[in-house]
Amino acid sequence: MKKKLTGNGLWESSRMMLPENKVAINKLFVEKQKRQRTELDEQECTIISQLFDASLNNRQEIKLQMFHPTEELEVIGIIDRVDQLNGRFMVDGEWFVIRDIEGVSIEH
Repeated sequence: MKKKLTGNGLWESSRMMLPENKVAINKLFVEKQKRQRTELDEQECTIISQLFDASLNNRQEIKLQMFHPTEELEVIGIIDRVDQLNGRFMVDGEWFVIRDIEGVSIEH
């Protein structure tokens, strides 16, 4: 019993954690892992527009780096449709938001 009372023994021997503390620690960890949205300049927007046109008109496959708060997301495929009114585009039957694009390249 003496060993528990010396140094930090009492705290180290206690393995209890309040549920509120556990939730707060998990929430802090998730917040720390979130990515920040990058802002594109005019030149990057022009390149994205040109590659969108190439994919849409010439059926050329492209790779898009998309924003996601917690992970790196890439979309590879051919642009099927662009809905400028709602700010979205379709790749392989799935809609994506245009403003989430962080980068684009030609896929070989």
